[in-house]
Amino acid sequence: MEPVIDLSKEYGLVLEGGGAKGAYQIGAWKALKEAGVRIRAVAGTSVGALNGALICMGDLEQAEKLWKTIAYSKVMDVSDELMGKLFDKERMKSEDWRSTLKDIFKVLAEGGADIAPLRRLLEENVDEERIRNSPVELYCCTYSVTDRRELDVDMKTVPEGQMQDMLLASSYLPVFKNEKLHGKTYMDGGVTNVLPVNALLERGYENLILIRIFGVGRERKITIPQQATVLEIAPRTSLGSMLQFDGAKSRRNMRIGYYDAMRMLYGLEGKIYYIEENKEECYYLKQLTELRPEVLERLLENYKIEGEPGGPLRRYMEAVLPQIAGELKLGSGWNYKTLYLAVLEASARLLRIRKYRIYSLEKLAEAVRRKAADNGIPEGAPGFVHIILNSKLQ
Repeated sequence: MEPVIDLSKEYGLVLEGGGAKGAYQIGAWKALKEAGVRIRAVAGTSVGALNGALICMGDLEQAEKLWKTIAYSKVMDVSDELMGKLFDKERMKSEDWRSTLKDIFKVLAEGGADIAPLRRLLEENVDEERIRNSPVELYCCTYSVTDRRELDVDMKTVPEGQMQDMLLASSYLPVFKNEKLHGKTYMDGGVTNVLPVNALLERGYENLILIRIFGVGRERKITIPQQATVLEIAPRTSLGSMLQFDGAKSRRNMRIGYYDAMRMLYGLEGKIYYIEENKEECYYLKQLTELRPEVLERLLENYKIEGEPGGPLRRYMEAVLPQIAGELKLGSGWNYKTLYLAVLEASARLLRIRKYRIYSLEKLAEAVRRKAADNGIPEGAPGFVHIILNSKLQ
C-alpha cells in the first residue's frame, strides 16, 4: 500500500486530553512512525501532554510498555481490585455495588485520589534531557488556578528539573488530589482547551495531524487558515472511561488507534472494517446485481416486491436496492459503491469476522462466505447477506 498523505512534509501532532483513553494515541503514533511520517512538534493536553513527551523521546517500545502494563494503582493511590469492580458490569450486578461506590466516594470526599503513583510513573518514563535534546518540539496546555488563566507552555523553556511537574500540572483531573507545584495550583488543561490546535497554528505550523480521543473538556473554536492542512485520526467506537486505567483495555485501544491511523494514512474504506479499495463503480454494480436467479427471486420475496413491471432484475434494482439502502441508513446520496460496502461490512459484522486487520474487498467477502459455510447464517439474518454469499462472481 502507498500512503495517501504527503510524506515529504513535516507535521505537527495535536493530542487531545482524555485520561485512560490516551493509549489510543500511542497506537496511532506507531502507524505514523511505521509509515515514515515526520513529526516536527507535538501539542498536548493532559494525557496528550504525557504522550507528547514520550513521542518527543522517540521510544515507541517504552511508550507501548507503559500503556500495556498500566493499572489504576500506577496512576492513583487506589486498589486495583476496587476500581476494577467499578468498570466490571457483571461483578457490579452480582456483588454489593453500593459498598463499592461507598468506598470510591470516600476517597473523593477525602480530597480526591492521591496521585503520588502518577508522579512516580512520570519519573520512571519521562527523561527531561532527552526531550530537551529532541528535534521534536513539545507544548503543553494546563490551567493555572492561582493565576486564573490558561497556560500554553513550551516545555523546552521551563526551568531545569520542572518538566515533569508541568506535565503533572496538565493532568490534574477533578477526581485527583490537587497539590501545589512551586507555589501554584493547577487544573487539568482540558477545562479550557482539551484539543490545543491553537498551540501549533499560532507558532506557524501549517500541516497538522489531530489524534482525537473525545475526552471531557472544552474544545475551542479555531479558525483554520486557508493554507493549512489538517488531518484527523479518530475512533468510531467507544474507548471506555477516561478513568479506566486497565492494561487489557489499553492494549485494545492501542490496537484501535493503530488501525484508525492506517485508515487515514492509506485512505482505507469502511466504517467498521479497514478495506483497501481501488475499484471502479462498475465493479460494485456487478457485485450487487450478478446474482443467481434463485437468489434474485428470494430477495424479491424477502423484501415483498410483487407485481411490479419489468423482469426480476429491474424490480430488484428499482425496489430492493433502495430498501436495503434504507435498512442500512445510507441516506439519499447512496451509490453502488457505498451500498455494496455497507452490505459487505454489515454481513461481516453479523458473522463476527475479525475486525482489526486490513482486507481487500475480495478477502473480506471470502471471509464472510467461509464463516457462513462453517457455522451457518444466524437465524433472522437480513436478506441482503445473500448478496455476498451468492454472487456469481465469487
